[in-house]
Amino acid sequence: MQIKYSPDADVLLVKLREGKLVDSVDIAEGLIAHYAEDGSVLEIEILDASKVVELKDLSFSLEGMLAGIRHRIEGVKV
Repeated sequence: MQIKYSPDADVLLVKLREGKLVDSVDIAEGLIAHYAEDGSVLEIEILDASKVVELKDLSFSLEGMLAGIRHRIEGVKV
């Protein structure tokens, strides 16, 4: 897993695994899931990240964040 932050765009990208991106779905305001060909989530993109994540030390629970959005993406088909 990789976590990258772009301060110019204020975007936090959580890359869960490698793969070819084939689709993206807005699953909530400011939250985008990027999918692989097999329908699995490869990346989660958080827009306006500084409003929802303490960026100075990335003090957030990734497990909690993923659990909180997992139910939102389970029913989304690509």
